[in-house]
Amino acid sequence: MSSYGDWAALSDVCDKETATLLAREVSDGIIAPGYTEEALEILKAKRKGSYNVVKIDPDYKPAPVECKDVYGVTFEQGRNEVKIDESMLANVVTDNKEIPEDAKRDLLISLIALKYTQSNSVCYAKGGQVIGVGAGQQSRIHCTRLAGNKADIWFLRQHPKVLGLKFKEGIRRPDRDNTIDVYISDEYMDVLADGVWENLFEEKPEPLTCEEKRAWLDTLTGVSLGSDAFFPFGDNIERAHKTGVQYIAEPGGSIRDDHVIETCNKYGIAMAFTGLRLFHH
Repeated sequence: MSSYGDWAALSDVCDKETATLLAREVSDGIIAPGYTEEALEILKAKRKGSYNVVKIDPDYKPAPVECKDVYGVTFEQGRNEVKIDESMLANVVTDNKEIPEDAKRDLLISLIALKYTQSNSVCYAKGGQVIGVGAGQQSRIHCTRLAGNKADIWFLRQHPKVLGLKFKEGIRRPDRDNTIDVYISDEYMDVLADGVWENLFEEKPEPLTCEEKRAWLDTLTGVSLGSDAFFPFGDNIERAHKTGVQYIAEPGGSIRDDHVIETCNKYGIAMAFTGLRLFHH
């Protein structure tokens, strides 16, 4: 492999449908326990034959101790083999103790994502998918803001004005996606200025105003949020609430747990203390 980058990792054999989906998405490679013949033919044609297709042994067991050399110093730690399951959501510490099954699923998805991302990290999930991750930040609130902003963008891309954009025939998917990102940002005039929009759209779109964006984001509900370490202050909950978070899973153990719980109660958020830090490097 000449480089790393964005890879697709599968836990099951890659079939024709999955390969067809990947064929039109930007990525550098795929790793899976196997491939059907149809899937291999599709993947071989991606990136003019240079797409990385790797088969892994599903029975491979990594070493129980991981080692890393940094400037001649060797660091060792036990491999993160923690099992993520619903038992981690049993200790609900807020007044609202109702976590529906779909929210439990999303909380577990967020915790699984956190298990494999760089600490500090938080993860927003909804509808069975991750919608925003803030990883490797210097503080918990920075993680929460970064991930929340990503989740906001995910939802803004579903705004009726965005779905109604009339792109010119022949605009490539990556160019269309980048144009949408700019359109919903504060730099929207970069794609709506005269002499520019004509190259992208059949007709000039109306800007998506700050008021329209806020009104749309206010309709986002039922979001789940996981954190790989405890929230030290209630400001994280305040920021999460702005992105529709109603369910939280975090380790607990902060000297300000009472303030964090109080802030959750203020918004009717159900929060479970997992008792387990996923703060693993």
